[in-house]
Amino acid sequence: MKEKKTLSPALWVFLPLPAAALFVLSASALFSGCYTLKQGAAMLGYLNRAVPLESLLEDSSGNDGGNDEDAEKTRRFVEQVYDIRRFATEELGLRESKNYTRYVELDRDYLAAVVSASAKDSFTPYEWWFPVAGRVPYKGFFNPADARKEAEKLAKKDLDVWIRPVDAFSTLGWFRDPLYSYMRNYPVHALADLIIHELFHATVYIKGDSQFNEELAEFVGSRGSRLYIESRYGTGSDEYRAAAEPNADSAAFVSFIHGLIAELEALYSGGGSRETILAEKDAIIKSAQERFVSEYESRFKSENYRFFSELEINNAYLALYRLYYAQDNYLEELVARSGTDLKTLIAAAKTITRKGSPREQLEAALAGEN
Repeated sequence: MKEKKTLSPALWVFLPLPAAALFVLSASALFSGCYTLKQGAAMLGYLNRAVPLESLLEDSSGNDGGNDEDAEKTRRFVEQVYDIRRFATEELGLRESKNYTRYVELDRDYLAAVVSASAKDSFTPYEWWFPVAGRVPYKGFFNPADARKEAEKLAKKDLDVWIRPVDAFSTLGWFRDPLYSYMRNYPVHALADLIIHELFHATVYIKGDSQFNEELAEFVGSRGSRLYIESRYGTGSDEYRAAAEPNADSAAFVSFIHGLIAELEALYSGGGSRETILAEKDAIIKSAQERFVSEYESRFKSENYRFFSELEINNAYLALYRLYYAQDNYLEELVARSGTDLKTLIAAAKTITRKGSPREQLEAALAGEN
């Protein structure tokens, strides 16, 4: 779980969710254009620096005994990664690959900056088009300064804009996605969530449907992480308890955000002048933040979400929760209604094509109609 981390501009914050975003950089070298070439070169630079996970064990075993604690942390990290990968492929049915078998040392605690934008008077997203993934509502940059320049351009178009750091991305199988040094500090449930989320992107991806892709990957990552902790440590373990409280707080926060989104959707669909809508939008957001502060202790167990009352909330920020978390709890209800386990859900998702509604195809597959 990421706590608030404000840089410049103030829009840059860590979201309280596993910020595993899909980057469409994998085929950059195959296409022309300043953006793809620059980001592709940066990505390939990272990949060229990647070393096999085994080398971490060799380096740590070569210590003179003065840093046994770090050596043990390294050993545990490598073992957890391999075990999570085995769980994801053998027990959940995600695609076997060489992803997360290599490691890159970085001097920061995030990988890249992602820009999102939305209309100010609706949740209509601004979208970019990429050859591999089609239309997506975000654009990633390895250099934060480039992300800020993109945000400034979008702001001049009278859009709400948000920049967020992400800690991982999927190249959809084009390259071996590596681990990064800051991940060594993740608790095991967060590491499992991230790896399973990204391996799912490399297993199932519906071109041009970011909403469905992210909702499903978020669900699979979260549910898969919980199953991993239960199977490896048990429900009475410290590891299980360490995951349970953040998950409960995350669910409470997402529920609050969905309530705010619903209020704004009612406003946007109700007619009225743009000037009136924008004024009422500001009032609704301010009221929600004041209510958030007054109800905080009754909603949350940790202090991880205090920052929300300080943010300059806009549609681009809220749209991220519409993207990653289904407001109708569709997947939760589908799994409960069908009695489906996660492995079966993933197998059904593998049958989805670009033709027709992915939700309808998923339901049909689970009903044995495919």
